[in-house]
Amino acid sequence: MAERGDPPATTILTGAGGWLGRALVAELTRPGHPGHRRGRIRALVTGPEEAASLAGAPGVDVVVGDVRRPDWLAPLFAGLDPQDGAVDVIHAAGVIHPRRMDDFEEVNARGTANVLAAAAAHGVRRLVHVSSNSPFGTNPHPGDFFRGDEPYDPYLGYGRSKMRAERHVLTAVGRGLDAVIVRPPWFYGPFQPARQTAFFHMIRTGRFPVLGDGEQRRSMVYVGNLVQGVVAAELTVTPPGRAWWIADARPYTVTEIVDTVGRALRAEGCDVRPNRLRLPAVAGRVAGRADALLQRVGRYVQPLHVLGEMGTTIACDISAARLELAYEPSVALKAGMRASIRWCLEQGLDL
Repeated sequence: MAERGDPPATTILTGAGGWLGRALVAELTRPGHPGHRRGRIRALVTGPEEAASLAGAPGVDVVVGDVRRPDWLAPLFAGLDPQDGAVDVIHAAGVIHPRRMDDFEEVNARGTANVLAAAAAHGVRRLVHVSSNSPFGTNPHPGDFFRGDEPYDPYLGYGRSKMRAERHVLTAVGRGLDAVIVRPPWFYGPFQPARQTAFFHMIRTGRFPVLGDGEQRRSMVYVGNLVQGVVAAELTVTPPGRAWWIADARPYTVTEIVDTVGRALRAEGCDVRPNRLRLPAVAGRVAGRADALLQRVGRYVQPLHVLGEMGTTIACDISAARLELAYEPSVALKAGMRASIRWCLEQGLDL
C-alpha cells in the first residue's frame, strides 16, 4: 500500500496560468479532492492576463514572475520557513510550442534549474517536476511501450530541453533535494489552449489528417487524471529521484481517437462530418524531416511539427505509477473529451 503524507502548509505552483496549472488550482482548491489544500497556494503566472484567470480562487496568492529570471522567483519563495509548516513545489511551467527556438532552453531547461535552486535554498519538503514523453522520442515499433527504464532519445528541440530539465532534477536530487518526476503524454480536458480547440474543429469538419492506416497508438491523459497523478507523486512517500508515466489506462489508436472525439462532439450537440482526410504514411515522415531541418536553422512551425509526430507511436506503461503511487486513472477518453467539449462551449468557443 502506498503511504500518503498530508498536503503541505504552502504549495508553490509554477505555470499556474497554463493548461495544467489552472486545472491544478481548480482541483487543489476544491473541498473533497484528495489533494485539497487547507493552506496557501502561491501561484506563479507570467502576466496580468494569466493572473486574471485565477482571480477569486480561494487560498491562492498570485505572483507575477518568470522562471527564466532567478530574481523574479524571489517573491515566490519570500518569507517561507519550513519550521512554519511544510512547503512543496509543483513545477508545471514550460513551453511546448515556442515563439522562438531559444525559449525551449531558457524556459524548460534553465527555468527548471532556477526553480530547483530556489527550492533547495528554502528547504522545501518535495518538488514534483512535470516532464513529458519527448525526452524519450517515439516508440521504435507500434507494439512497444515506454516503461521508465529507457535511455534518453529526445525528439527535437522540445525533447532536448525537457531531457536537460530532467537531468537538472536528478543533479539536484544528488545534492540532497527531495524531487521526483511525472511524465505525461498528450493531455486533454478543460482549460485547454487554442491548439486543442483547433483539433476539435478539424475533427468536427472532417479535416483531421489521419496518416497511413491510423493504427499508430498514442497514450493520452485526461487533465483530471494528470492532477491525480501529480498529487500522488507529491504526497506518496517514495525515494527521491523516482519518475513515473502518468496517462490514461491504455493507449488509443489515432483512428480510435478521431472516432471517439467525433462521437463526443455529437453527444454534446455538435454537427460532425465524416473524417475523410487520409494521407499516406510518408507524409508524416516528410513533415518530421522538414521540421528537424527548420529547427536546426532556428525556426519552429507548429503545424509541421504536429503532423510529423502524428505518424508515430508514443505509448507508455503506467504500471509503476499504479504500483508505487496507487495511481488509477478514473476518466477515459470519451468522458474526458465530452468534459473538454462542454468546457469549450461554456467559454463560448467556436468548435
